[in-house]
Amino acid sequence: MPSSTSKLQVTLFRGFPGTGNYTWSPFATKLEARMRFAGISYRTDCGSPRTAPRGKIPYLTIESDDNQPPQTISDSTLIIKDFVENGTAADLNAQLSPAEKAQDLAVRALLEDRLYFLQGYEKWVQNFYKQRDHLFSAMPYPMRVMVGYLAYRKTTQTLYGQGTMRFSAEEISSFRDEIWANLNGLLTTMKLQRSGKDDNEEPFWVLGRESPTEADAVLFGFIVGTLICYSCPESQKTVKSFPVLVEYATRIHDRFFPDYTFSDGTESH
Repeated sequence: MPSSTSKLQVTLFRGFPGTGNYTWSPFATKLEARMRFAGISYRTDCGSPRTAPRGKIPYLTIESDDNQPPQTISDSTLIIKDFVENGTAADLNAQLSPAEKAQDLAVRALLEDRLYFLQGYEKWVQNFYKQRDHLFSAMPYPMRVMVGYLAYRKTTQTLYGQGTMRFSAEEISSFRDEIWANLNGLLTTMKLQRSGKDDNEEPFWVLGRESPTEADAVLFGFIVGTLICYSCPESQKTVKSFPVLVEYATRIHDRFFPDYTFSDGTESH
């Protein structure tokens, strides 16, 4: 990455065109939140997994004014790590105790390495056509069918190998609900701890600190991604049933994303 003293032009590729809105990807929103926490200016573009270094969305390009060649970086966690190591973004977890660092990592792993696959089953197996037609909406219908089938086959193979599809639909649903219920309980506790310290408008954070940690960017991304995604209606209903989850995301949205609109997840076509 260019030196921290150079002026950066950051372009985030989210897989979909448009500005002023979130995408279904919790990882894209995680990365946007993390950059906004750090005050990093960026613009968004569509891009494609075919041009991403690891074949993954999101990814970004960084251009500087110090005659360095542009860099393309993928994987939201590694992008954030590069920003921190370069000094472009502060280390949000630098002041955490060892126990707090473990808690922060546990929340991130619960979402990215557990909930992601459980919701992947809901999207790709239980609501395949909605998922396919949204992700590949720019493709002509015959190509959408072919590419959708290939994506479905690859995803279900991953879900079986990873273990999710070795459980019943009812068990998977129960696992998802348990995660959201416990995250709601954690956030409720942290909100109560801040009672009387704010004006009911400022964000409260998942570890109860005065500022966000890395887990907050991830949790915000997953809540938003669930609320706007109509290929996971069961998860969306669950999240909406926990007002504190919605309030947590709404406060962060109001503070850091005032230029974005919040869809209610209603199917638009």
